[in-house]
Amino acid sequence: MSSVVGAFAALVAVAVLGYLVGVFRVLRAEDELVLSRLAFFVATPALMFTTVARADLGSIFSPVLLTNLASLFVVQVLYLGIAVLLWRRDRSRATIGVLAASYVNAGNLGVPVAVYVLGDGALVAPVVLFQLLVMVPVAFAVLDGDRLGSGRRVSLRAVLTRPLRNPVTVATLLGLLVATIGVELPEVLLRPVDLVAAAAVPVSLVAYGLSLSGARQSIRLGPGPDLALAVALKAFVQPAIAYAFGRWVLGLHGGELLGPTLLAALPTAQNVYVYAVHYRTGRRLARSAVLTSTLLAIPVMMAISGLLG
Repeated sequence: MSSVVGAFAALVAVAVLGYLVGVFRVLRAEDELVLSRLAFFVATPALMFTTVARADLGSIFSPVLLTNLASLFVVQVLYLGIAVLLWRRDRSRATIGVLAASYVNAGNLGVPVAVYVLGDGALVAPVVLFQLLVMVPVAFAVLDGDRLGSGRRVSLRAVLTRPLRNPVTVATLLGLLVATIGVELPEVLLRPVDLVAAAAVPVSLVAYGLSLSGARQSIRLGPGPDLALAVALKAFVQPAIAYAFGRWVLGLHGGELLGPTLLAALPTAQNVYVYAVHYRTGRRLARSAVLTSTLLAIPVMMAISGLLG
């Protein structure tokens, strides 16, 4: 078994541990929220800051960003073409569907994959930044402007500054600033940050497994056509486009294709469900897409790792 598949097996083992502690009631399903908040607000920002601050800028703005943009564009055009032009979905529901089909779980699951499978946590930084600084504000602008959706209108300033209230974004931008100006921070300051950052991967994976244990009693999936389209695009088409773009446009081969393809295969982020709840539209679609794509992600990513690793 290759080192890449071995690294992925380690991630799966920790996620299985999270699943088991949920099944045997060591932790409750609702404890997943506590672990996720710890990872999102504390550990993952620390990891992103230390990783990006020490990274070579060339590795941050790698082919991962270009392949991510290419696969996002194709997937979103396909979803909108089918959902809006053929199925006549309203603007709010189509926006949630687009996010469900293309917004990857770069924070909770992408960081562990980048660190342990790809060996470079900085690779996920451009994906995090693009999603939070570009995709989310655009989606919120559409949803806030749709009177058939939430009915809530917010100022342009609130839409533009919302990503800057996200701790992962802020930590990544601060790390990018440190890397750009070449400041070497004292070890005495970085040591406690490194200690907290070390918790990001295991806590995220345990929370991920715990969420799957709660999914056993889950709600019914749906709506059918919208869910099938979103999950098919997310789980299969997006990584396929990333592979094709990297292979035949950027000229990448073998292991060089692993990072872009693997990160494109990440499941739908849980944030999409949060946004759907906030705007009171597409909640069932978002919730079902997160669950279904998450269950498909592990076998899909392990297959990609085995083929390209």
